[in-house]
Amino acid sequence: MGALKSALLTVSKEQPSSHCCFCSMQCGLEILPSEKTEGLTIKPSGIFPVATGRLCQKGLNALEHVLHKERILEPLHRAVARAGQWQPISWEEAYSGIADKIKSLQEQYGRDAIGVYGGGSLTNEVSYLLGKFTRVALRSKYIDYNGRYCMSSAAAASNQAFGIDRGMTMPLSEIPHAKYIILAGTNIAECQPTMMPYLLEAKKNGAVIVTIDPRNTMTSKVADIHVRLQPGFDSVFINGLLHVMISEKLVDERFIQSRTSGFEGVKEAVQSFTPDRVEHMTGILEAVIRTIARGYAKAETGIVLTARGLEQQVNGVENTLNYINLALVTGKIGRKGCGYGAVTGQANGQGGREHGQKADQLPGYRLIEDPAAREHVAKVWGIDPVELPGKGVSAYELLQKIDEGEIKALIVLGSNPLVSSPNNRMVERALQKLDLLVVADMFETETARHAHYILPSSSFTEAEGTMTNLEGRVFHRRQAMELPGKCKLDFHIISELADALGRGHYFQYAGIEAVFRELAAATAGGKADYSGITYERLQDEKGIFWPCPSADHPGTPQLFQDRFYHGDGKAKLFGIQPKMPAEPIDAEYPFVLTTGRLGNHYLSGAQTRRTEALFKKAPVPVAEIHPSLAKRIGLSVEKKIRITSRRGSLIFQVKVTDGIQPRTVFVPFHWGDEHSINVLTNDALDPTSRMPEFKICAVKIERVE
Repeated sequence: MGALKSALLTVSKEQPSSHCCFCSMQCGLEILPSEKTEGLTIKPSGIFPVATGRLCQKGLNALEHVLHKERILEPLHRAVARAGQWQPISWEEAYSGIADKIKSLQEQYGRDAIGVYGGGSLTNEVSYLLGKFTRVALRSKYIDYNGRYCMSSAAAASNQAFGIDRGMTMPLSEIPHAKYIILAGTNIAECQPTMMPYLLEAKKNGAVIVTIDPRNTMTSKVADIHVRLQPGFDSVFINGLLHVMISEKLVDERFIQSRTSGFEGVKEAVQSFTPDRVEHMTGILEAVIRTIARGYAKAETGIVLTARGLEQQVNGVENTLNYINLALVTGKIGRKGCGYGAVTGQANGQGGREHGQKADQLPGYRLIEDPAAREHVAKVWGIDPVELPGKGVSAYELLQKIDEGEIKALIVLGSNPLVSSPNNRMVERALQKLDLLVVADMFETETARHAHYILPSSSFTEAEGTMTNLEGRVFHRRQAMELPGKCKLDFHIISELADALGRGHYFQYAGIEAVFRELAAATAGGKADYSGITYERLQDEKGIFWPCPSADHPGTPQLFQDRFYHGDGKAKLFGIQPKMPAEPIDAEYPFVLTTGRLGNHYLSGAQTRRTEALFKKAPVPVAEIHPSLAKRIGLSVEKKIRITSRRGSLIFQVKVTDGIQPRTVFVPFHWGDEHSINVLTNDALDPTSRMPEFKICAVKIERVE
């Protein structure tokens, strides 16, 4: 490992702590000298309150990819993407070459010929700078990020229902006080393992836990009731619950009257969804529907948590709104032991979407087409509001713009869209058309293989900054290790590239704390108001919940105690008429493919597939099918299956289990190339959130001879 190892062994004696780079729990950890693991080891930190002194297997092995031999340590260039060998170059040569090409393309095709694709694991400061860079240095409207694939449906639903989007309306510490907990489309035990102690404590305190998932998962094992629902039927099922609550007068009439609007629409929408009809449509027994409806409604306290299972659909926003309806009609929100939460997936999935990476947003959740928002942010940035571009398009649509020839160059930071996007053969075709692809990353990812430049970026251990976890808790992540080789911090790469483009005077910062101060000023008065948060206030290691509008404000752990964020202070209820998925099953494609995560891996696998301790547990994706399907296709022991959709065909190893809904096949998405399940997935988008329908794809299944 040579130079890489020697550079990374210099650990700051004053600040040996950090936070895990993986899921949205953002557990605290300590990096300590050791005779194992290349001279370093990770231990859980007992200071950060969220994970209660624990780390999962990914956190305990988080240094392996940082120290990996494949890590890129200097800028690389090649004149033709995928042709020839990478050539090491200096940073000055990289910036000059990139800037010259961008200027040439913009002169020929216009400013919007350049796009930027960000990530949900970047710090708040880098997320903020990336949005500013796109709009001020490039003066392009085209920026979005991989969080569009993660939280956009829940974000849109929360904005519609509550008037604000903060993933969880309450801190995790409220979970043990809930007497009834509904977990829908979320496998917390594998995706956020250190969150499980909160659920187990609630169960110890007498809570009933219900899981709704097409698979029996590690999470469903702790549930009192598991609803094995076929993907696409969430709103049908929830309408059945709401029907029982309303017909049996189990709703909170006082709360509905004083704190919500739209209840009559809900009553009308669910009127025909009797439990017996819902049983006929879903296969879920009428008795189970009544039991869950009565149990949740009658419980003194309760929490509903949702995640990608119901959100990554063309009806994802409406599905999420219907789950929010459960909390609102029973008055279980804004008080102890109650709330709704969309369980954020990525490390900084919450903060990453608040400060300007989304196509239509400016920092603080301000809308880019709102004149007042433009004026406020432009003043902070020192530009005329008319200089700000309008809104762009969502992440997948941005990639389509490349395929269509409108976008000629793309800068990617903190993402691997070739693996993570649906219908990814289109994505590969689009990347091959680019006149310029710049990827800032630690590794040559599947996306970076198509690049003209790779810029070596920093790992989580080397980059100081703030993060916002799934609760809306803002905290400071310290720098724990030195940069290796010629790697640079992400915020330096952005600022120095802006300088090469002749716009560097807008990106003069003494350090990362100065970036945060500007971010805080840009959010002042916005929904996600960080203006009262400072690095000094974050030094107590516990963090501050936004909104925090002033220096003397304590932060807001529990939202909606007195009012919601709509003008009238009320939450909005929405009557949902369930709709069909974009690609229903039929005689030719009679099964539903759904995708998801494994506990051993993270996102596109760029880090965890380079972590031996994790990779050896899951070296390849394995498809899960029901015994009835295995029998139908004549599957014998140790045979493989071919999964075919309207977009392609792939072969997988297979696990036969009665723990999956009989018409559903599950495949994890952490691999690229011949193992990339997103070759098959459908690129249909939710009309509001623009979230792709990863969770429902019509397929046929055949055994491989």
